[in-house]
Amino acid sequence: MTRLTQPILAGVVTALVGFASSFTIVLAGLRAVGATERQAASGLLALCVTMGLTAIWLSLRHRIPISIAWSTPGAALLVATGPLPGGFGTAIGAFLVAALLIIAAGLFPPLGRWIAAIPKPLAGAMLAGVLFDLCLAPVRALVEVPLLAGPAIVTWLLLSRLARRWAVPAALAVAIVGIAATSPADGLAGVDLRPMVELQAPEWNTAALIGLALPLFLVTMASQNVPGMAVLAEYGYRPPLRGILLRTGLASAVAAPFGGHMVNLAAITAALAASPDADPDPGRRWVASVTAAAGMIVLGLGAGLATALVLLSPPVLIEAVAGLALLGALAGAVTTAVEEPAGREAAIVTFLVTASGVTLLGVGAAFWGLLAGGLLLLVHRRKTTASPPPTKTASPPPADTSATASPPPPADTAAETVERLTPPERVRP
Repeated sequence: MTRLTQPILAGVVTALVGFASSFTIVLAGLRAVGATERQAASGLLALCVTMGLTAIWLSLRHRIPISIAWSTPGAALLVATGPLPGGFGTAIGAFLVAALLIIAAGLFPPLGRWIAAIPKPLAGAMLAGVLFDLCLAPVRALVEVPLLAGPAIVTWLLLSRLARRWAVPAALAVAIVGIAATSPADGLAGVDLRPMVELQAPEWNTAALIGLALPLFLVTMASQNVPGMAVLAEYGYRPPLRGILLRTGLASAVAAPFGGHMVNLAAITAALAASPDADPDPGRRWVASVTAAAGMIVLGLGAGLATALVLLSPPVLIEAVAGLALLGALAGAVTTAVEEPAGREAAIVTFLVTASGVTLLGVGAAFWGLLAGGLLLLVHRRKTTASPPPTKTASPPPADTSATASPPPPADTAAETVERLTPPERVRP
């Protein structure tokens, strides 16, 4: 492999893995909040095009491998939210508001730091609650459609050990073969496979804005933008956070009327373009991110075919593939939720309320889970603060008393991460 083709090949792999591993989640999320087949295909195309153009602009401008993706946890949130009052137009309104909040975080850095200051246990627990039901889908699929789900899950299991980055795409390919083998010969007859563009006017509903727009904004910031910045920093890059938020927020606002839910920094696939595997020279890895962006635009042109294949399959099978893709994200979210003793009970409350899927006053469970966990955390902190100091005794305490009597440290936050990753200059390795 020549030095010229190495970053290009890395970019092609990044695009294929990023699209194949999670487009089913996007389609499932859009359909869950009321999108028709054409609207879901339009949303997928809009996301691919805006992601690609944004990544190309940022990578060429800064000569940094900045990868842009759709919000996979955000799509899972759509699945968990389900139908909204007012239909898909209400979801479009929520997408626009979430995009405006991203822009506001870029315009006003204190807002971004305030959002990042949400305790990590609560943010992780909310995300875990959102992902939980979807990650159960492989189990349900094994019971309902074992002949289709079994080979896909076995393929994922084997490749997760041998070639992890290809595990989900390979499982999807096996599922597609099963769908083709069990579907009628004329299953795709009459299906319009051309790129679809469906414009939908937004509608406004207060409950949907609170129950979907706000959690979508929080999930995107906590699960995509902050980790994405951390991945780039790990490889020696300092991209301009403010500029990225402004441009991804604008891209999200452009994609929303066409059905796209959120455009943001890539977190999972970012390492494919930013690591030494893309190019030994850190100054040339931006070629990989530009290639990946161009590849994503091309893949987006096949959104109509992707949507048609999804419609031919049993819904639980597509959810099962999506669940396999999200197992790593669920494991990371659970770890974040319980790693700090001071926030475990509040995190569990957040997780349970979010995973319950309850809707109160028209507002979804993700918002109530975060609110319930926040209230419990606040009560526990006030109780600790109000407790009187221990009475001093004449005899010295045992050697380990000071360690057990001191209050646990406060829950860690991501505010320091955002502050540390804000400077625009790139640190050259």
